[in-house]
Amino acid sequence: MRGLDETALLRRMVETASVTGHEDRLARQLVDDMAALGFRAHRDAAGNAVGVLGGQDRPLILLLGHLDTVPGDLPVHERDGKLYGRGTVDAKGPLATMVWAALRASKLCDARIMVVGAVGEEGSSPGAHHLRSAIRPDAVVIGEPSGVSTVVLGYKGIVRCAVDISRPGSHTSSPGPRAVEVAAEYWERVRRRLAVDGGAQPAFDRAIPALLALHGDQRRAGLQISCRVPVGFDRDGFLDWLRELAGPDRLTVVESLPAVRSQRTDPVVSALRAGIRKHAGAPTAKVKLGTSDMNVVGPGWNVPIAAYGPGDSRLDHTDEEHLDLAEYLTAIDVLTTAVQELAAGLTVRGPAQRAAAGAEQEKAL
Repeated sequence: MRGLDETALLRRMVETASVTGHEDRLARQLVDDMAALGFRAHRDAAGNAVGVLGGQDRPLILLLGHLDTVPGDLPVHERDGKLYGRGTVDAKGPLATMVWAALRASKLCDARIMVVGAVGEEGSSPGAHHLRSAIRPDAVVIGEPSGVSTVVLGYKGIVRCAVDISRPGSHTSSPGPRAVEVAAEYWERVRRRLAVDGGAQPAFDRAIPALLALHGDQRRAGLQISCRVPVGFDRDGFLDWLRELAGPDRLTVVESLPAVRSQRTDPVVSALRAGIRKHAGAPTAKVKLGTSDMNVVGPGWNVPIAAYGPGDSRLDHTDEEHLDLAEYLTAIDVLTTAVQELAAGLTVRGPAQRAAAGAEQEKAL
């Protein structure tokens, strides 16, 4: 496409609003842009934007980003080599990085590379849930801001729930429990339970509860609780305890995802570190206390996986969200090299089996 270079594509994406649940315009636009660049591009059944390069008999490397952003209408502009606007960091910068890295790497290595801009990552991740059941890649890079020299090894899990409480009306002098008091006590029981379980461990390795909302009166009350949980946390057992604690009151599980963490020896981690060494200096690694689509697809696929992308995640969801364009261009180089490294090292099924599986996967999408 004439005039569509690396920076123009990113700016075009950032200028197109895509708050969670309203990604259609950006998805159509990205499909058109990827098709113009030579991808086999389409939207899948979930509304994800999908672009594929390479033969169906090649190992599948998935570069999975997301289209949606949190609300916030920020003016899009460039200043001092930085692009400002909602989504520059979280996560249109990482997704644009994937488009260009896939395009470059496809000319340098023997692999099938799929770029997906998923819908709903800031919500309940319907795009990632659809992918988890539709395809099975050989390696995955998640597009999230890590910083140009850093690989993200993992994310904490989450248990998020709501409790609706009702009690008979009574005079304030009555000793009977009032609904809002029951709600407050429920939160205190959760907080104490997880404080005991967590002890003095590092933040990534312990459960961290948060009270999101508490409201009510004598008759009716409600609360919303979010618990960030570590690798190996017994979510089912914890939910059973929450239900028992709720008793006759109604508990609704809003979200439940396991924590994920890859080792430093993971092939995707190693490939990204090789790309960083070549283009950005000494690599570092970190884990994050939030969640991402890595929590959705990682446990189901059980393949090499890590997260990478340009940008400072401390700017996520803020009014100062911006991306250094030099860092963005360097990240494209890093990811291009990482995809080449992955393609060279992947061992997969025979060509005939891969071709059949590849055709079915693209058909399913």
